[in-house]
Amino acid sequence: MNKYEIALVVSTRIDDDQRNAALEKVKSYIDRYQGSVVDVDDQGKKRMAYEIQDMKEGYYYFITFEGPVDAPARIEKKLRIMDSVIRFLIVRQDA
Repeated sequence: MNKYEIALVVSTRIDDDQRNAALEKVKSYIDRYQGSVVDVDDQGKKRMAYEIQDMKEGYYYFITFEGPVDAPARIEKKLRIMDSVIRFLIVRQDA
């Protein structure tokens, strides 16, 4: 199992319940593809470097997880179609 990190920016146009549901959905994708969540770092609401979809701020999360080699690609497919996710990046962490 490799260690990965997802940097996730969630829309500010949704309420707290929807934002928490989106975060839980991402965690469920990790579990679905035989991964396990190690840590979730909630950075809160921050100003973005540039506007995305007419938004200047977003909620930032960093999710550390362990999973098989094919997990990031499969999770990325799901994240692309989530309306509440503005941007994301999945990177492999060095051992």
